[in-house]
Amino acid sequence: MNLGLTGRTAFVAASSQGLGLACAVALAREGVEVTLNGRDEVKLAEAATQLAAISPVPWVVADLTAADGRSAIVEALPEVDILVTNNAGPAPGALEDWDEDALVGALRANMVPAVELMRSYIPGMQKRRFGRVVNVTSAMVTSPAYEMGLSTSARASLTAISKSISRSVARDNVTVNNLLPERIDTPRQEFMATRLMDADGIGREEARRRISSTIPAGRFGRPEEFGDACAYLCSAQAGYISGQNLHLDGGSYRGLV
Repeated sequence: MNLGLTGRTAFVAASSQGLGLACAVALAREGVEVTLNGRDEVKLAEAATQLAAISPVPWVVADLTAADGRSAIVEALPEVDILVTNNAGPAPGALEDWDEDALVGALRANMVPAVELMRSYIPGMQKRRFGRVVNVTSAMVTSPAYEMGLSTSARASLTAISKSISRSVARDNVTVNNLLPERIDTPRQEFMATRLMDADGIGREEARRRISSTIPAGRFGRPEEFGDACAYLCSAQAGYISGQNLHLDGGSYRGLV
């Protein structure tokens, strides 16, 4: 299927690795002019090398959680057709860990940057009558786990405001959707496996087996599956899909809607 994206421009936040990079690769394959982002220039250069076989890819070194970082992004890339927001989530924890600093920090990392970037880019999308915003959130938004409460709460805030925004811009062919991953085989899953290894005194293979056994599909998701879902939501064909939450979780979500 031709997704109708050739020549479009995209900014993919936190895209030097993991889910962000998977989205960038999928978009680049569809002919999108992608700009990468991260805080580590060495990692960004490595990511750009991976993409070089598809197309040359510029990047912006900037911290999404800082106002000057977001300003640097917009200065380097004043307009885009596609915005993919993403950022690493807070570490797992418990109620005693979630003081005011932790709560505000989670919002600054996983809600504020996405909204600020939408504020910068959506008006231009509306004027050009094409825009696609995809927020990478988490399956925990609809199926909260206690230890992920900090991440869940910040991403749920983003989900709520994104729904509000989506209704006001749909008439301009601008869509706002959320991708909700769970157990995609990225460095985040390595982190979770390491936690289990340390907690239970087991090896990596056993830790990964235990985690994957909880997934109805019986395996981890592949980053390219996630990236392709992102590319479709950005496509010309997806113009009638907005304000939605798409689970990519191997069938783990137990709800009906």
